[in-house]
Amino acid sequence: MDNNAFKFKLEGSDGSARAGIFSTPHGDIKTPIFMPVGTQATVKSLTPCQLEEIGVQILLSNTYHLYLRPGAEIVETQGGLHNFMHWDKPILTDSGGFQVFSLGGLRDIDADGVTFKSHIDGSTHRFTPEKAIEIQEKLGADIIMAFDECPQPDNYHYNQEALERTHRWVDRCRIAHNRHDQALFGIVQGGIFPELRERSANFIQTLDLPGYAIGGLSVGESKADMYTITNLVCGILPADRPRYLMGVGTPQDLIEGIRRGVDMFDCVLPTRLARHHSAMTLRGRINMANAEHKQDSSPIDASCECYTCVISPGPISAISSTQKKYWRPPCFPFTTYSRSSG
Repeated sequence: MDNNAFKFKLEGSDGSARAGIFSTPHGDIKTPIFMPVGTQATVKSLTPCQLEEIGVQILLSNTYHLYLRPGAEIVETQGGLHNFMHWDKPILTDSGGFQVFSLGGLRDIDADGVTFKSHIDGSTHRFTPEKAIEIQEKLGADIIMAFDECPQPDNYHYNQEALERTHRWVDRCRIAHNRHDQALFGIVQGGIFPELRERSANFIQTLDLPGYAIGGLSVGESKADMYTITNLVCGILPADRPRYLMGVGTPQDLIEGIRRGVDMFDCVLPTRLARHHSAMTLRGRINMANAEHKQDSSPIDASCECYTCVISPGPISAISSTQKKYWRPPCFPFTTYSRSSG
């Protein structure tokens, strides 16, 4: 890893909450930050230009899904994820560990790695720590994740075994990691058990990695357990590295995570809710499929300045002066990028 390319600068704090800047080869990330999920190299329903307009600083894509389709080699020949996605800001790829282990009966775990069947066509594949790193290096994200095991959170003995495997695997990931323009993050596991989480956090931080993640939460445990474990782990991880709480994305959980010292979050929740008629507002979640909204032309949230809320029905000439301050025509990738520009 190029230590000059990846640096975390703490800008300020309020209790355990903090603000900082994490520098990457594709730009700085101001934390705390939420990362939209583009599982298969695209954030569903949004163009790269639209993502830039709403201030997105970093996207997440998934190793497991991109490995199966279209294949890491194809992405690599297209110039890596940044060129493949037409996205010139930072990208993070997760290792595929969560997806593999969520396959249940379609996978078999051993000390060396995991053999699994594709959810697409049932074909057999194998991930090892080395394979997960190889794929992520071909994809070319700025931040890549160590291969870990993410078990159900409430089985102590299984979590203990998974923890030991995760620790062995992160060492193998470090050895396999060759690209100096990518930052490798380690992942803390241990379920809802403070003893295991403390052991994992203490081990992971000794590896002197550029960042650390808290995995295995928001997978069925109670909110109280999630907040307790987050607080515990953040209190152990070093203050001079970013902390990433994986798979967490409700507004309440973001605030609670920030209060406890988390810097980075990701979740499919915002786009998934939107595709199922839900809008998230300062007044809470609204179901836009309800009959009361059928002929309501008022803004979804009068205090919001996004494109949807400030644009009024009818011609552009009817837009108020206040709305004109924020309105801009919707843009599409081909207005920004061309074949000649690569």
